[in-house]
Amino acid sequence: MTKLTAKNLSGLMVAGLALLTSQAFAGTLDDVKARGYINCGVSEGVPGFSNPNSDGDWTGLDVDMCRAVSAAIFGEGDKIKFIPLASKQKILAVVTGQVDLTSRTTTWTMKRDTKEGVDFTTVVFYDGQGFMTRKSLGVKSAKELNGATVCVTSGTTTELNLADFSRANNIEFEPVVFEGKKEAVNAYRSGRCDALTTDNSQLASFRTTMKDPSAHIVLPDVISKEPLAPLVKHGDNQWKDLVTWTINGLITAEELGVTQKNVTNLDESQRNNPTIQRMLGASGEYGSYIGLQNDWMEKAIIAVGNYGEIYDRNLGKDSPLDLPRGTNALWKDGGLLYVAPLR
Repeated sequence: MTKLTAKNLSGLMVAGLALLTSQAFAGTLDDVKARGYINCGVSEGVPGFSNPNSDGDWTGLDVDMCRAVSAAIFGEGDKIKFIPLASKQKILAVVTGQVDLTSRTTTWTMKRDTKEGVDFTTVVFYDGQGFMTRKSLGVKSAKELNGATVCVTSGTTTELNLADFSRANNIEFEPVVFEGKKEAVNAYRSGRCDALTTDNSQLASFRTTMKDPSAHIVLPDVISKEPLAPLVKHGDNQWKDLVTWTINGLITAEELGVTQKNVTNLDESQRNNPTIQRMLGASGEYGSYIGLQNDWMEKAIIAVGNYGEIYDRNLGKDSPLDLPRGTNALWKDGGLLYVAPLR
């Protein structure tokens, strides 16, 4: 029997580490590169987040997250196939490999993160569940909806939150349950339900699609926490890191004033900033950590801009929704957007 010396043990450890490293770097990224595009799961249509425009092109904050990942990998933001997913499909599609990631107003919960075979990346929108109803009902609060019919999507945190709110406040709702968000919204639009419940940002979005938006009101009650984040299949650490740090980079770019317009023409103070140098590939080998070229974030920013630009274009001041940043402002501006340092 061969005696296991310290030298032999050291050699075995190095070999084992090399094997683990090669396994970690063989997965979704290799498949995506070989295919030539990303399969991105999106909603069936939520203006501001993921929705086809009049030309059939997908737009929205969730869409731009996928475009940023595409640009980081391929240098172009359009190497994507967008796959609309109903609420019940958004996790299963990732687990089964139908999509490489889902970027679709999906709440990060413990059960999903630990039991359903997916990993969440970075929160891209902090939301909360609310209710929309018709002004003609004269309702000022969700607690006045006792006995009301409420349109809700099945198999979602929305359905569970509605039941929890009902029990906690001793209110009787009559849920009218639908498989997809589109069906629930259409049912509310047609008058089948007294109220519609989902995330407040989506209610604001859907309100703009009503025949007379002014006839509808989003009630002030916020009954849950809904941190929304893209998700990937559990176990592929490199792919999760790639998506996570691409999004982190978009938020960091806003913090540092790096924009779609100036990213290739920074002023001297920005060029000398160590974080910006690392982010844009002027120093270090940070792209190699996730299997990409060192200018991966520069490509992403050129394609979609920083987080603030993405928000303003799709949800904020430059969009029909005109949603205030609120909790989705940067931490230094009083919001919750705070990401790990790029170093």
